[in-house]
Amino acid sequence: MQVLEIQGYSYESSEALLRKLNRSLVNSGGWILERRAITNTTFEVSVEFELRLIVDLYAAMIAAGLELTRCNHMALTDLCTCRLHLMGKRDMRQMIGMRIEISFLKQLTLHNLLMTGCSIA
Repeated sequence: MQVLEIQGYSYESSEALLRKLNRSLVNSGGWILERRAITNTTFEVSVEFELRLIVDLYAAMIAAGLELTRCNHMALTDLCTCRLHLMGKRDMRQMIGMRIEISFLKQLTLHNLLMTGCSIA
């Protein structure tokens, strides 16, 4: 089984994003295999889904508020394109694994900038 490694980030609180992401992944046809905290600001979710559901899963991740890198957008878009060219029902039921690593970034505030003594640039 093919496994996609996806890295994303969010400025939202971890509880809010993970709740929305969990609900949207399940509602779009994914099976959540594992959820775990890597550090206090990084979380990992392992999901399995059928290839035919990739468009729904991709849209669900974006709708939940997960920000993806350009490389990850391209990988997911490639899978969506592959899905269009597979005609057999057996091919469309191929299982895909996805490991999503989410980094939670706190908002940069004026107070944080003054405390560090650094500038934005």
